[in-house]
Amino acid sequence: MEKRAHKNEVDMCNGPLLSKIILFAIPVVLSGVLQLFFNAADVVVVGRFAGKEALAAVGSTSSLINLLVNLFIGLSVGTNVLVARFYGAGKEKDVSDTVHTSICLALISGVILIFVGLLFTRPLLVLMGSPEDVLPLSAVYLKIYFFGMPAMMVYNFGAAILRAVGDTKRPMIYLTLSGILNVVLNLIFVIPLRLSVVGVALATTISQFLSAGLVVAALLREEGMCRLELKKLKLSANKVGMILRVGLPAGLQGCIFSISNVLIQSSVNSFNSTVMAGNTAGSSIEGFVYVSMNAFHQTSVSIVSQNFGAKKIKRIKKTAIYCLIMVTIVGLVVGNGAYLLADPLLRLYTKGDPALVKEVVRYGTLRMSFICTTYCLCGIMDTLVGIIRGLGYSVMPMIVSLLGACAFRILWIYTVFRQMHTLEVLYISYPISWALTATVHFICLMIVWRKVKQKMEEV
Repeated sequence: MEKRAHKNEVDMCNGPLLSKIILFAIPVVLSGVLQLFFNAADVVVVGRFAGKEALAAVGSTSSLINLLVNLFIGLSVGTNVLVARFYGAGKEKDVSDTVHTSICLALISGVILIFVGLLFTRPLLVLMGSPEDVLPLSAVYLKIYFFGMPAMMVYNFGAAILRAVGDTKRPMIYLTLSGILNVVLNLIFVIPLRLSVVGVALATTISQFLSAGLVVAALLREEGMCRLELKKLKLSANKVGMILRVGLPAGLQGCIFSISNVLIQSSVNSFNSTVMAGNTAGSSIEGFVYVSMNAFHQTSVSIVSQNFGAKKIKRIKKTAIYCLIMVTIVGLVVGNGAYLLADPLLRLYTKGDPALVKEVVRYGTLRMSFICTTYCLCGIMDTLVGIIRGLGYSVMPMIVSLLGACAFRILWIYTVFRQMHTLEVLYISYPISWALTATVHFICLMIVWRKVKQKMEEV
């Protein structure tokens, strides 16, 4: 069946490519930035109005949250790849089956994560070495946060469906609305009501339900292949299997990175709460650089998958080249720009005793000097993964990431860092692991490309 592009859908298989990549990526960048406001608003408000212990409590949970949710978020990558591939091939029924199966998986994943969060967050925080003055606040924040998991999953799966057919504007709009709500609720809950970390967790959870409701409403109104009909909600065994084959390795890869980040957070925790606060603030700023680059990972997945389904090999190659060039430029410009503005940016996250503020800023700047200046390596690494995954290979990048990110960083922490217990030695493990992993991913892409090209030319 020949596909028809509807109002909000973009056909990436025909017409000018570079302009479509840019138009696709810009809303994804803005969506990522807005999503970061969920946590950044939490960190800024709690840091300025609830003290450094509350700031450390909220910030130190990010790596643990990523560890617990990335496996399920990864499944949405499977949804993105499949919907884009079937859309590119014009297979309307397969698109519809994938949409309904994906929303079911989102709801099931969200419910599972509620119980995981309630049962395991405190033991994991203890295992991470969270200080006694931070642990109770971190545990409360996480337990409330995880009640919003069904909404988070539904939004991510729903947004993956829309992005697969080129619709990146509506997810951006929905996150804008939920981001505004999150900031407003943060200010109300923390300042006049003095709810501290409880307030920021409630604000984040409520805003997540808003974004999920909006994306579901959009799918219910959809006129194209991606229309959601509640009576058709069910798990298709065939589509579950296909989503898992692509999404499960992606999720495991996310968990692998998160495990290494949890170990690094545990290493940061071995210093003191002032170091933790500086590390938290620096990490929050870096997040904005990361989502600017990660947009090209998401763009490469969707566009490569569409053209893979349509068997348009030249457009796949052009997409890969354009995305790699653009992610390098964005990483260099935005990453180094953030580092140059580190002092005023970091001061947004804390106030109080000038000596304490100076120390928090110093530790945050130290982190950013190692990570922001070399962040383009991470962007290149992720975009290479997106291209490979869009071509239908998901296990290979997972294995490479297991060795290049997790195994290397674990080895670094228990050897080099143990011998030289400094923040500089800890932070430099990031760019080294990115460079090594990106190099191996590039070699893998060359191998995959030859196989895919040969198969397409034989058809």
